[in-house]
Amino acid sequence: MTRIEHRRRVRGLYAVTPDEPDTARLVAAVEAAIRGGARVVQYRNKTATPGERAIQARALAPVCRAGDALFIVNDDARLAHEVGADGVHVGEDDGDLATVRAVVGDALVGVSCYVEIERARRAVAAGADYVAFGSFFTSTIKPQAPRADASLIAAARPLGVPIVGIGGITLANAGVLVAAGIDAVAVISAVFGSGEPATVEAAASRFAALFPA
Repeated sequence: MTRIEHRRRVRGLYAVTPDEPDTARLVAAVEAAIRGGARVVQYRNKTATPGERAIQARALAPVCRAGDALFIVNDDARLAHEVGADGVHVGEDDGDLATVRAVVGDALVGVSCYVEIERARRAVAAGADYVAFGSFFTSTIKPQAPRADASLIAAARPLGVPIVGIGGITLANAGVLVAAGIDAVAVISAVFGSGEPATVEAAASRFAALFPA
């Protein structure tokens, strides 16, 4: 599948993993999220060591392949390349896009643009495959994050790449972003909060149902 084809699959529920130290439990939760309809899974673990992240990423990559979900690694282009991920997601402190692209080759590169449309324009001009804005709502993960406005979605539409929303997204507020034209919603707690596979699958299914087939 080409990079352009992969890019088009950034849609619907974009499930971002919690800081789960138990790899078996993490794998079970991700499998459940994919069964529920997650189209993209981003591996993110801010508390693990580099070695632990490598183990978990290698465990999740084949799970995502088997479930036909894109597998994205947060922050670490080299790890994304080593485990054969479909892409990497980077923020403002994770290196310039040319360096990231040199590491991951033709894999997807997503960029956090926070509340800045100009950052999104620069990222796309530099080769970003999708852009993410947020926090749209109060986030328990990043409570001090600047608040993004839904008007960013319309402003970013002419960029021609998928737009991902993140930050405090729940079933109660995600519809606002979907109605505004968001391509995908990135969710951690509202999907993985319980950690129990049945509950994770049910939550993922409800998020997936917000998007047209």
